Amino acid sequence: MNFTSLSLSSLCLFIGLALCPAWGKDQSTLKSMPKLDQQLHATLDHPSRPLASVSAIAIKSGKLVYQGHFGARVIEPQSGNPASPQSLPADAQTLYRIASISKMVATIGALRLLDQGKLDLDADISDYLGYRVRNPHFPDAKITTRMLVSHTSSLRDDNAYNFPISTSMQSFLTPDGANYGNGAQWAKPAPDHNAAPGQYFHYVNLNFGMLGAVMERVSGQRFDLYMRDTVLRPLGIAGGYNLEELSQEEVNHLAVLYRKQSNEIWNSAGPWVPQVDNLLGKIPAKRAGIDNYVLGSNATLFSPQGGLRISVEGLSKIMLMLMNHGQYQGVHILSAKSTAALLQQEWHYDAARNNGDTDRGLMRAWALGTQIFTDSSAPHNGDRLVAQGGFKAVGHLGTAYGLQSGFFFDPISRNGMIYAIGGVSADPDQNVSAFSSLNSWETDVLDVLYRHAIVGK
Repeated sequence: MNFTSLSLSSLCLFIGLALCPAWGKDQSTLKSMPKLDQQLHATLDHPSRPLASVSAIAIKSGKLVYQGHFGARVIEPQSGNPASPQSLPADAQTLYRIASISKMVATIGALRLLDQGKLDLDADISDYLGYRVRNPHFPDAKITTRMLVSHTSSLRDDNAYNFPISTSMQSFLTPDGANYGNGAQWAKPAPDHNAAPGQYFHYVNLNFGMLGAVMERVSGQRFDLYMRDTVLRPLGIAGGYNLEELSQEEVNHLAVLYRKQSNEIWNSAGPWVPQVDNLLGKIPAKRAGIDNYVLGSNATLFSPQGGLRISVEGLSKIMLMLMNHGQYQGVHILSAKSTAALLQQEWHYDAARNNGDTDRGLMRAWALGTQIFTDSSAPHNGDRLVAQGGFKAVGHLGTAYGLQSGFFFDPISRNGMIYAIGGVSADPDQNVSAFSSLNSWETDVLDVLYRHAIVGK
């Protein structure tokens, strides 16, 4: 079922920020942009690769100027299942499983602990976890929180990065552990990986399961509850990292994520196939054993690397907070120093030293839990975000279960763009952008947002 545009750009929505007086209190100047609405709707209904839903936001000079929602967060079933709900439109309250943008938000939570003097980014994480964490190929090299969030820890995802409640991370990480396996969770020495801790970039989900464990031991609170209580709720953001802790209202606004893929075969003319969060309005039962969970033992249960459910409007509050040096509407989330650290380069690709895996040129520089987009471009390669170039940014991408998401902003101009796509109908690997490593529908969305809402053409 197709939906007409549900853009909110014509509504007078205010996100007042008690910021620097020179910026004023009103940080929302939403404008009617019918051509932008029309082009985003055309991207949603592309004849050969339609999308399930698109939610998008643009911020210009530190002010929210555009918000639009298109398509459906729940699509009317084509299987004839009478238990499935009817189609429901995407809107400002729609919560997407936002994939790897979750890592950036988790890092904000870690930096709050830094501000409180509870976490040292350069301390050995062994000191927090209570057991020795070492790459067995580099036994004298400590692993730090800074390495985890900058993807230079020497951990790898090759064996797994999330575990059942009965598995301790210690048993997976230490060579004498029952779940250690063949040790593929640790990078090997050169020439295989050139990967001593702190020396080589490799994007790894497991880093953030480890980060969550460190945060639990330092904060004395379960990761999902800590993030809810210290980052999300203070900013007035719905959602969270644990479906079991969502309210009925939040579950009612979850986006089901879709692909037009069955048995690994893509068919853009076929039905939308639910991938995740198809809860039919029911809050999941608590997992057996969760009430006896030991802090720091297995934070992968809460998916710090990709499990955050959040709206694009919620993400806009995080973006505005970062643009304003750690505060939003008078609520201080981070110090200005920690906000600057979040955005400061920790690693950049150096071809002469072969110091990292760029993933087809997509990842060329990294900060603390955030990617630095350098505007590099080549045919189907690079990290350029908009066709005309010129938009260098920090932020994060997300991809999982048909979801595609992006969070990008320039901290100097305070221009930014956010999007969430709730399902794709074609293989992203076969639809790479002409000028970067992103896929074509992502750059389509970014390009029209940039031209109409940021540049103003």
